[in-house]
Amino acid sequence: MLYSEKFFVSAAVTASLLLGSVSAAAAFTACEVTDTGGIDDNSFNQTAWKGVLDAKEKLGVEARYLESQAETDYEANINSLLGGQCDVIITVGFLLGDATKKAAEANPEQKFSIVDFSYDPPLNNVVGQVYATDEAAFLAGYLAAGVSKSGTIGVFGGINIPPVTIFMDGFYRGANYYNKQKGTKVAVLGWNPETREGLFTNNFDSLDDGRAFAQNLYDEGADIVLPVAGPVGLGSAALADELGTDKLKIIGVDADLYLTDPQKKHVYLTSITKRMDSTVYAVIEAAMKGTYKGGVLVGSLENDGVGLAPFHDMENEVSDEMKQELADIRKAIIDGTIKVNE
Repeated sequence: MLYSEKFFVSAAVTASLLLGSVSAAAAFTACEVTDTGGIDDNSFNQTAWKGVLDAKEKLGVEARYLESQAETDYEANINSLLGGQCDVIITVGFLLGDATKKAAEANPEQKFSIVDFSYDPPLNNVVGQVYATDEAAFLAGYLAAGVSKSGTIGVFGGINIPPVTIFMDGFYRGANYYNKQKGTKVAVLGWNPETREGLFTNNFDSLDDGRAFAQNLYDEGADIVLPVAGPVGLGSAALADELGTDKLKIIGVDADLYLTDPQKKHVYLTSITKRMDSTVYAVIEAAMKGTYKGGVLVGSLENDGVGLAPFHDMENEVSDEMKQELADIRKAIIDGTIKVNE
């Protein structure tokens, strides 16, 4: 993955293209093609769509989306939006990389942007939005290691792809950093960044899998679990709700799950936030203003493109000492003193 600069329903039902306050006179239209998790996945599709809706509210654009029900929908959904109806097409997810590239190369005048993917070499008509989520996940791993009472924490992913494993890398290394600093031996289950082997549900939509994988990690001693699997993690949250947060806490990903999963909000220690709404908005604004340029847009701790959500109901679970340590580590990551990928 290239880190250079800092900052839809299947084709068969295209007729159900959803509009956000559609106006035939709209001067600019931004369109989103989701991954299979859906527009209301409480995760990356929904967060990216928030960026489009923010542009609708603040910039007056017309907003549309198509949901992909299966991977076979990607190319058809993108193609159905070609022909001038969308000034910029936002595709969401690493798995749309090939379909987006094919459409972009065949339609060089069409502006695209893809979330969680970039091209090397870059394409002139595609902005790749990528995120240094290992930076924020490093903080989450350090936090989890310090808060855990069992001395064991766990992580699992949706699919073994870079936008997922980058979270797992940072989490693992953050916990190990805690061990080195404190002389402890907190174990991290579910991932080994050296062998690149770990636990994966191989989907981003099964809540049953989220429950089962979290149950397995809990049975092995983990009292804090990080599901890096979009909506799958909601199943893990449901298990934590049943067990009680004294036995199992969850760390969310992408959005602040305390806000987007209100029924289970009390189970979240924090969330590793990825500000896809901010980067999507920036791309739309640039396309509107004529400053759009293909390449790579990176969200990091330094530009608040990634971060840790507030502790909310878990505020008292995190000591003042830990809060200060997290602030110091964040600063050290930004200035390069701490390397999160080593």
